[in-house]
Amino acid sequence: MRKLSATTVATHAVLLAWCLVVLFPIYTMVINSVKPRLDIFKSPFGLPKTITFEGYTNAWSAGRFDIYFRNSLFITLVSLTLVLFLGSLAAYALASWNSRWSRLAYIFFIAGLMIPIRLGTINLFQIIQRLGLTDNVLSLLPVYVAMSLPIATFVLTEFIRGVPGELRDAAYVDGASEWRIYASVIMPLVRPALATVAIFNLIPIWNDLWFPLIFIREESQRTVMLGVTLLFGQYQTNWTNILAVLTLSALPLLVLYLLFAKQFIKGLTAGAVKG
Repeated sequence: MRKLSATTVATHAVLLAWCLVVLFPIYTMVINSVKPRLDIFKSPFGLPKTITFEGYTNAWSAGRFDIYFRNSLFITLVSLTLVLFLGSLAAYALASWNSRWSRLAYIFFIAGLMIPIRLGTINLFQIIQRLGLTDNVLSLLPVYVAMSLPIATFVLTEFIRGVPGELRDAAYVDGASEWRIYASVIMPLVRPALATVAIFNLIPIWNDLWFPLIFIREESQRTVMLGVTLLFGQYQTNWTNILAVLTLSALPLLVLYLLFAKQFIKGLTAGAVKG
């Protein structure tokens, strides 16, 4: 039997403690979502004595959260698709173009990581008004794409630069065009990076409340996070409904993460092992 070192035991203990810290809020949210409202205050951390799915049925039927979920899912998937496509194109161009201007363009993209997009909220709102997208879920699309492109370009550029140049040279010799090299050579090799970018941008887009709150007032165009704020009453709040909605809103994130988990881990560990 292999003897564990003190360092290994300490590392596993820290990781286990961190897992408990991360999972405890999720546990609290899920168990309280199936409790009657009064039981939440009596025993917020205990297992439910009476299980009720009233919060889920109320959220889906009376609360119109089926519409909110559809809007959030639509805008998140479209935004991520555009970010991955445009970010990979920009990264491929910056990685292949070696000049002073390419470095300046790269710095321009990286500068977007240091400037919070919320600083331009007033100007963005004016642009959305001139485009006629007010009270439309599509108003969020250009904002989310612009918000996510800097990190996408940064991550993908470094990955594409790590692709051996001989592969592109061989493709050129075979008569492949730039588009063919991009689609058939580069993209399959940087799938872990694409998954990493998708995961990094998925959560901020899905959980965003700031821009939907400013751009959207029409009920049929609201997102999940904006809809949750409507459940908070002035004098009392039905926490069963709120926690049920939050539990449902976490499911798409969990499913998408599980789909991309393998590639995401490859993207994070790329370059960590040499050979």
